[in-house]
Amino acid sequence: MAKEKTLYSCNECGGTSPKWLGKCPHCNAWNSLVETVAESTAPARNRFAALAKTAEVATLADIEASDVDRTPTGQDELDRVLGGGIVEGGVVLIGGDPGIGKSTLLLQALDALQRAGHKTLYVTGEESGAQVALRARRLGLDGSQVQVLAEIQLEKILATLDVQQPAIAVIDSIQTVYSEQLTSAPGSVAQVRECAAHLTRAAKAGGTAIVLVGHVTKEGALAGPRVLEHMVDTVLYFEGDTHSSFRLIRAIKNRFGAVNEIGVFAMTEKGLKGVSNPSAIFLSQHAEPVPGSCVMVTLEGTRPMLVEIQALVDSGGPSPRRLSVGLDRDRLAMLLAVLHRHAGVACLDQDVFVNAVGGVRISEPAADLAVMLAITSSLKGRALPKGFLAFGEVGLAGEVRPAPRGQERLKEAAKLGFSVAVVPKANAPKKAIEGLTIHAVERVEEALQVLRTLE
Repeated sequence: MAKEKTLYSCNECGGTSPKWLGKCPHCNAWNSLVETVAESTAPARNRFAALAKTAEVATLADIEASDVDRTPTGQDELDRVLGGGIVEGGVVLIGGDPGIGKSTLLLQALDALQRAGHKTLYVTGEESGAQVALRARRLGLDGSQVQVLAEIQLEKILATLDVQQPAIAVIDSIQTVYSEQLTSAPGSVAQVRECAAHLTRAAKAGGTAIVLVGHVTKEGALAGPRVLEHMVDTVLYFEGDTHSSFRLIRAIKNRFGAVNEIGVFAMTEKGLKGVSNPSAIFLSQHAEPVPGSCVMVTLEGTRPMLVEIQALVDSGGPSPRRLSVGLDRDRLAMLLAVLHRHAGVACLDQDVFVNAVGGVRISEPAADLAVMLAITSSLKGRALPKGFLAFGEVGLAGEVRPAPRGQERLKEAAKLGFSVAVVPKANAPKKAIEGLTIHAVERVEEALQVLRTLE
């Protein structure tokens, strides 16, 4: 068998070079050459084999579509994020900060799957088998029959998958795996892309569900080429403060379920435990209402969740600060301008700090109205009524725009005992919700007027 040659291909023009150069000799693009492998002239297995057999051209109406079968992982919150469970032949990429709990969660899930009768394999490239066994005992998984392979060479991992034929396999982590077909170090762009492509083909061909653990950069994004996220079926992000016991896992991409779905876990001595009522985490337990606090209902995937928005307005001098945690800082500046222009509430010489309690990150604009009411409450030193909540998007003209799935938000609030709600007029339900008084508003001024009537 002839030895395969290493070439360097340009990401811009596709040209090749026998050695690495800072500038592509074909299109003159800088830093665009990436290590690749030239196909061997000797007959060998094609490295670029298709994921499925070639089929005839057919119309969508003639193709038989069937629902995919899902295998529950034994972790309800993880199943929620995955869309119901692991899919046969599916490839999941999960990333998060070091020490956030990725390996812990996956080891617990594999143990539950193994006890349910599914064959599992845990491939560790960062720890020895003894270290994995030590963690399993610490998590209370005594007597676990999960198979463990300490290996980082791709070819040996693929051979083991072919022999063992597990239902679910975890690769921890993809940045440690390397292929002998490339000369670059593990974790390089070429190695990560090549190894992920081979593992994805193995999953589709053999029906093994594969979970890839990925490193993240200091900005929190998944390390490696962006094509890695395109190749896999599901991308999950582990979020949370390492100083807090709560963790969030969020679906950024999911070909078999809803995106932006979140699962909430609590870190305990025995590992991660799912939190069935996450709203309790994000609501501070005040004995009495305090100024600067307003509760909103945010929508994470299919789950409505109550979050407390806190604001602190204080004298700031000639250079006031605007700081937000868990919310968009630029949007905070916009809301302060709208509040001043259309409601006459000025914070020009005040420091404004806004925080979403519990470390949750809110990206949807439905938090606008709650943020503005919390700022007004803190500025005037008047607490909002007990059992009060608000949600709605605020436009630059001062109008209050509707939030998606407002009925579900209001029903969740009523279920948790909230009694007063200020919502966009378009979200006002046609049928009254028991125990919940709803004030529908069209503009910011109307919302502040409602607050004055409730004081």
